[in-house]
Amino acid sequence: MIEVEGLRKRYRKATAVDGLSFRVPAGRITGFLGPNGAGKTTTLRILLGLVHPTAGTATIDGKRYRDLADPIRRVGAVLEASNYHRKRSGRNHLRVLATAAGVPEQRVDELLNFVGLERSASRRAVGGYSLGMRQRLSVAGALLGDPEVLVLDEPANGLDPEGIRWLRDFLRAFADQGKTVFISSHVLAEMQQLADDVVIVHRGKLVAQEAVADLTARTAGATRVRSPDAQRLVTALEAAGIGATADGTKVSTAAAPEQVGEIAAGAGIVLHELTVDAGALEEAFLELTSSGAPS
Repeated sequence: MIEVEGLRKRYRKATAVDGLSFRVPAGRITGFLGPNGAGKTTTLRILLGLVHPTAGTATIDGKRYRDLADPIRRVGAVLEASNYHRKRSGRNHLRVLATAAGVPEQRVDELLNFVGLERSASRRAVGGYSLGMRQRLSVAGALLGDPEVLVLDEPANGLDPEGIRWLRDFLRAFADQGKTVFISSHVLAEMQQLADDVVIVHRGKLVAQEAVADLTARTAGATRVRSPDAQRLVTALEAAGIGATADGTKVSTAAAPEQVGEIAAGAGIVLHELTVDAGALEEAFLELTSSGAPS
């Protein structure tokens, strides 16, 4: 589990993180969201021991990163896809990391295959890699020690649709093993599909931490129904004190779909479709990080 408590970081007169507190549980994928300059990268760098906080703590299983006995086997991280020697091959890059960490070289080839960097690509200089290939190599590096926690900053950046699907499936399988995934991203549509929970920060402060399903439910729209007896359904809904409108075979109402279905069933009305306009994480995010949000 990742735990951030009262975290604060000041750079001279600027405050990057301002009293931030949240928890990232094991067995779930948690998205870390916020506008540019919200303090996400600073928080991740403090968590990984790259920046000293002004106050507060950021711990992994109750310990600071620097106090972990064998950090590469506890935490895998991707903060950027540019920390490479451009003339070194992808395979040699991983071999250097593996040697430094005491990881068997066999693990390098296993991971190159796992992330989809075929043999010919792994032997090319990293300077000739596409952004998506560098991202795959970064993920391989994060997995060298078979860690229990993954901390990823924009890991889908540069990936093609196939790569994004691979990443999504991998992260879900990783979390389903009871491991921890903490992922920062600006791609809100992808986060809505991928994450179980989100932590949203704005101006260095926490503005929300909750399940994606609960957050998006608050922005859900109308219930939409398609029925060959739409007008009779409207009449039945209005008799129950529920407003509704019909347009041909389509009915729209603000009532919950469960309630509409029960009323339709009680009146013997056939329904061909019953859906609710899904709430969007983007809408909730923009509402929470608007100029009126806490500062």
